[in-house]
Amino acid sequence: MVTWRRCREKQRKEASRLQGVNRKLSAMNKLLMEENDRLQKQVSHLVYENGYFRQHTPNTTLATKDTSRELVVTSHLTPNPPQDASPSGLLSIAEETLTEFISKATGTAVEWVQMPGMKPGPDSIGIVAISHGCTGVAARACGLVCLEPTRVAEILKDRPSWYRDCRAVDVVNLLPTTNGGTIELLYMQLYAPTTLATGRDFWLLRYTSATEDGSLVVCERSLNNIQNGPNMPPVQNFVRAEMLPSGYLIRPCEGGGSIIYIVDHMNLEASSVPEVLRPLYESSAVLAQKATMMALRQLRQIALEASQSSTPNGGRRPAALRALSQRLSRGFNEAVNGFTDEGWLLINNDGIDDVTILVNSSPEKLTGLNPSFSNGYTTVSNAVMCAKASMLLQNVPPALLLRFLREHRSEWADSSIDAYAAAAVKLGPCGVPGSRIRDYGSQVVLPLAQTIEHEELLEVIKMESVEHCPEDALIPRDMFLLQLCSGMDENAVGMCAELIFAPIDSSFADDAPLLPSGFRIIPLDSVKEKSSPNRTLDLASALEIGGSGNKLPGDHNSGSGTIRSVVTIAFEFAFDCHMQENVASMARQYVRTIISSVQRVALALAPSPLNPNGGLNAPMGTPEAHTLAKWICDSYRCYLGVELLKNGGHASEPILKPLWHHADAIMCCSFKASPIFSFANQAGLDMLETTLGALEEIGLEKILDEHGRRSFCTEFPHIMQQGFACLERGMCLSSMGRPVSYERAVAWKVVNEEQNVHCICLMFINWSFA
Repeated sequence: MVTWRRCREKQRKEASRLQGVNRKLSAMNKLLMEENDRLQKQVSHLVYENGYFRQHTPNTTLATKDTSRELVVTSHLTPNPPQDASPSGLLSIAEETLTEFISKATGTAVEWVQMPGMKPGPDSIGIVAISHGCTGVAARACGLVCLEPTRVAEILKDRPSWYRDCRAVDVVNLLPTTNGGTIELLYMQLYAPTTLATGRDFWLLRYTSATEDGSLVVCERSLNNIQNGPNMPPVQNFVRAEMLPSGYLIRPCEGGGSIIYIVDHMNLEASSVPEVLRPLYESSAVLAQKATMMALRQLRQIALEASQSSTPNGGRRPAALRALSQRLSRGFNEAVNGFTDEGWLLINNDGIDDVTILVNSSPEKLTGLNPSFSNGYTTVSNAVMCAKASMLLQNVPPALLLRFLREHRSEWADSSIDAYAAAAVKLGPCGVPGSRIRDYGSQVVLPLAQTIEHEELLEVIKMESVEHCPEDALIPRDMFLLQLCSGMDENAVGMCAELIFAPIDSSFADDAPLLPSGFRIIPLDSVKEKSSPNRTLDLASALEIGGSGNKLPGDHNSGSGTIRSVVTIAFEFAFDCHMQENVASMARQYVRTIISSVQRVALALAPSPLNPNGGLNAPMGTPEAHTLAKWICDSYRCYLGVELLKNGGHASEPILKPLWHHADAIMCCSFKASPIFSFANQAGLDMLETTLGALEEIGLEKILDEHGRRSFCTEFPHIMQQGFACLERGMCLSSMGRPVSYERAVAWKVVNEEQNVHCICLMFINWSFA
């Protein structure tokens, strides 16, 4: 009876799940049909224009052809009549904005092309496109989320909560309309992404209304050029930019959820920035990554959190973790921009203007940095200093450089300065870093949260002191850093990479004071290098072979040309005003040292000048990697009697690439009492949720559960005697603590040419996250 009830309950749950999946598929099918209809209209429009062009253009010079085409295009446009600032005038502007926005979202007002690197599919974020040949930069996306339309509109209108470049949106005035909608006059500010540019601001009209089919529309446009319209005077430290009709179309789905169309269309006044930075302001792909796709990601993340019943991460709510990452990003943007209305003041340099120093002693900046303590020490941090700089790098993909900075902190960071910053935030510094600052040894990474598509990772780093010190020591025994990583996907066009961190107290409260520091690496060119997301990040080896080695399959240039990136560095320190000169000198030297380290790392990771194709015509991978791959395959064939790879591992064909892309998780561990992983293919890294650079921190015992450890210990003698052993179905854990199930596993000895045991190799077959 009980079994029957369980079966019925299981069938009921499965039927409910399938119904939900069918509803989503129906909604997605409807979305794809609408997109197909829009594309057909766009093709028809282009065919009509082409026919008109051919009919009315004489076969003369190219200049005449260009003029005729311009006449054809402009013939579709009608001049806007003068507008006024009265409610009826603003409503007229709003209705006009609505019409233009809808024509961009679902019509052919803009020629949209697929976003490079974005392939629509069931696991994609949505259908993303960028403009081709229109004024300014524009991006469009449509997708499906499991949130009601009113909730979607509420989230999207709160732009600073998800658009990291948005500093503030102030509602200056709000007017209800006769049709039940609302008109808002907004003033919006955007941060500058680097120290080499200034922020942008917008004077906007936002119109929210419902359509006849029950859809919700939120559309916006700039009011800058409206005759007799309301005006916003220029603001210091900002360049007035223009938003062309943009917004959100939100349609309800049957059974719940919403279909969303997003259009962002801006003129960011690229002429006002240095020429080297203009690609940032003239790229629709950059706008798509920063704003359009970020809006969809925020909606999907909130929908996922709402559907989860449990609260992971030690009981911390996802919303609280998102707030922490937002505070880190916002604090770093404030440091990079250094606005005077936030209290930042520029101080004189030391004769070299490579590093900019600003000081902030405003009460708002210091709030929370000076908690009271009962141990008798008085806090003396009454100001914050920021040292910042920007530099141009050649030929290094941002994601690759970011991973090195994240995984090899000791290559660029000074533990004395880090400890000084941690002590300043916790208790207030007692002097310039010196004899009281201790060295820090190993670091432990504690993941906190990761977004759906792994484009952002929040973690805590525990830097353990190598010295013993009492509990009540002024300088903390262990240093904790809250760290945010984003832009780790090398294939994302226009995506910048960021590593932002801040010292925190070991209590790690949600409202802990934060002084963010870090790096922002922004690609400036459309040419990008396709390299493996898990390229070996061993600096010593890279320097040793001139920067062209350490490449795994797929890790080479996809075309000619160089990759330029602008790297922005900003570090913040709490200090006592009386020590400003000493701390400024320390901060300048520290940032200059970091700049030298980053340049050295970039030189090591970039392709060799003698081989501008980055090893395109050379065998892929280092000789050591090829040798290990050969040992793995030869040993498997020797002990199990079958080939590991489909091609049979012929000498004429490289075997590292098929081994790297093998569907099952293959990983090697050291032949020691406590085995440590030394190599894994792409599936193995995905299963362990780690990178090649961090493999050495993971032991075999760390991922196996009790049953798995018992099985391995039982089978180990068989591995040594007969060369291999088969393990039954089981469970293990990734480096982030996620349970992983596998159908079966095989372990075998890997021997070298002298038949000495080099390592133990394991292959987990048909694994998946449980």
